[in-house]
Amino acid sequence: MLSKEDQRRFEQITRNLRESDPAFFARLDNRARGRRGRWLLLLTILLWAALPAATVAFGRLTGAIFAVVLLTNAVLMWRFRQRWL
Repeated sequence: MLSKEDQRRFEQITRNLRESDPAFFARLDNRARGRRGRWLLLLTILLWAALPAATVAFGRLTGAIFAVVLLTNAVLMWRFRQRWL
């Protein structure tokens, strides 16, 4: 954790960077967003792969709930794909 003074300095540096070089700041923001999106996609794929095992281990109802949650996740990822790509 940063102290209040360090946090204030960090925010000031960030604000100055954003104002002085917006193209650089946008590139950094896009890279972080891309990494977050790749991790989210990888997690979704792993959860889809785990669906059959969860169904066998915990029963059909749990598998159905798991599938509905993952399907909702997939729809939301597709709908808002520009935010995290």
